[in-house]
Amino acid sequence: MSSRDHSHHGRRAPVNIVGAGPAGLACAIVLARGGRKVVVHDRRSEPGGRFHGDFQGLENWTSKAGILDDLAAAGIKPDFPHLPVREGTAFDARGRSYPISSRTPLYYLVRRGKDSGTLDRALLEQARALGVEVRFDAHVEAPAPPAVLAIGPRRADAIAVGYVFDTDMADGNFICFSDALAPKGYAYLLVAEGRGTVASCMFSGFKNQQEHVARTVDFFRRHAGLRMKNARPFGGYGNFRLPRTGMQGGKPVIGEQAGFQDSLAGFGMGYALRSGILAARSILDDVDYTRLWKRNLLPLLRTSIANRFIFNIAGDRGRAYAIARHIAAGDAREALHTLYHPWWLARLVYPLALRRFRAPLADPSCNHIDCTCIWCEHGLEAPA
Repeated sequence: MSSRDHSHHGRRAPVNIVGAGPAGLACAIVLARGGRKVVVHDRRSEPGGRFHGDFQGLENWTSKAGILDDLAAAGIKPDFPHLPVREGTAFDARGRSYPISSRTPLYYLVRRGKDSGTLDRALLEQARALGVEVRFDAHVEAPAPPAVLAIGPRRADAIAVGYVFDTDMADGNFICFSDALAPKGYAYLLVAEGRGTVASCMFSGFKNQQEHVARTVDFFRRHAGLRMKNARPFGGYGNFRLPRTGMQGGKPVIGEQAGFQDSLAGFGMGYALRSGILAARSILDDVDYTRLWKRNLLPLLRTSIANRFIFNIAGDRGRAYAIARHIAAGDAREALHTLYHPWWLARLVYPLALRRFRAPLADPSCNHIDCTCIWCEHGLEAPA
């Protein structure tokens, strides 16, 4: 068979995608629109299996045009329910409040999980409508090429734990930066249309997660009028890594399996969707995937690593100053857009931040022995 025949056969062969999360489904949708046959394999029995109907933010500040326009330009219809958020309230560790506002949406509130009305279910339906075959309860160790790997986080560098609930509260978006509530992270309360999510997103202190959640609930009861009905516990975890190539065995790796995640705040859905789009383009256009993600994602990833380093050393007092002087002082989306793109301090500290980032996770609060944190209970593999 000639090399040309091999090329034609490669274009006829179905693309196997392992993982039916946002990254894998975004990749499948773009490939299907490009005329490729696609088979998605997922070991779970349904989409969104890691989530419980909790609200998450699809951030809108890293892209100049906006995340929904970026998705539409790639051929992904933003037909999932998404509530634009233009204002909210930030609290510092002392409980002082700062109004946050933006002319254009800071982020879009979406629900995650298996049910109708979630991002996961909407992407699945969109992929199937384009002829994508999705196989659940499918354990695939070595997918036949061409293939894309998108199986999600391999370890927990941050966890979010709290409750989803029903409520008669007015819609609102609240965040608090306090190590007492969320060590090296933040606590948040999101309420929309009678549903709510309250959680501690912590980058340390996993072993004491229940204590942090209790403090978070008490804080928002006192400062935001939190009222919960039919509260159900939930938890999730995130993985941060800076890959060298984003390839494994000649296959593009996307989403959190690659480590594509916002190291500062954990807004990873945008990275997942964008990396899926880039992997699809690399296959459709026969271009180097590593070159694509490094051009489109690497500057953002590097800046998030530097921002995480600055956030950690700033402490509660430094974070309060940043909120008051920068985020709450003007248009919050413009401030975050600047913060998330290479800025002078991020460039300055990046070499040191990268050395710290590459060091093994050594959190003495969780030795993974007799621990009931969300990762130790539900992680897909034993932590190293």
